[in-house]
This record gives sequence, C-alpha cells and structure tokens, in this order.
Amino acid sequence: MSNPDELLVGISALVESGQSNRMSLTVVAGGAVITGRLAPEAVWRERVSEVLKDSDHLGPFSGVFLADRPQDRPGDADPGAAPTHLHFHLARILQGNVGIPETGGMYRVAITDVSAWTVGDFSYSDH
Repeated sequence: MSNPDELLVGISALVESGQSNRMSLTVVAGGAVITGRLAPEAVWRERVSEVLKDSDHLGPFSGVFLADRPQDRPGDADPGAAPTHLHFHLARILQGNVGIPETGGMYRVAITDVSAWTVGDFSYSDH
C-alpha cells in the first residue's frame, strides 16, 4: 500500500474545508491524465446525484450518492481526518490533444493512486 502525498492531502483538505473552490489540478492516476477543478466531496456527490436523477435509466442510482455522505458518518465528522480522495468536476481525461468528455465530467480519484500531479488545469483560464 502506497503512502498518500502529504502536499496533495493538504490541498484536498483545504478544498474540503471550504477554503477554496477554485483549485485546478492535473493528476496522473493509473496512466490516465485527469485535469479539472476540485470540489468538496459533499458538493461533488450532490452534483452527481442531480445528473443521475434526471436520467430515465440511471435515476435509481442518484440516492446512492446522497446516502452515507461524509458528514453523515460518525467517524468522519472529525475535521482533522485526512481526505482519501480527490473530487473533480468539469474534468477531462486527456487523450492526445483532446479532452474526454468535451464538456467535462465528474471524477473521483483515490489520492494513493496519484503517481504525479501539478497545480493547474489545461481547460481553464482565469484571465
């Protein structure tokens, strides 16, 4: 089992604490390059649930994302608990010079699966 990168855990903790919702990040996980903005887990779960709820075929899965949220779990109420996952929104998997999906997606990546990362996002410009 690999140890999580302390800097990446710190970035994720700041996002989870609500200190920032503008953190853009690019990671390599399992050989895939994922680029996007980080969101707190609770916000990410709500957004995924909303998208699924609107689908005729996937609607029944929407409740899974709202059940057992971190704030609902007794052991995770500890604000000092280190995050274990990154929650990307409007994210893309980079394939050559193309981002998939074009409009961005919602990805959850285990911090221990990240083999490389950099601050910044290939699909955003804050200028």
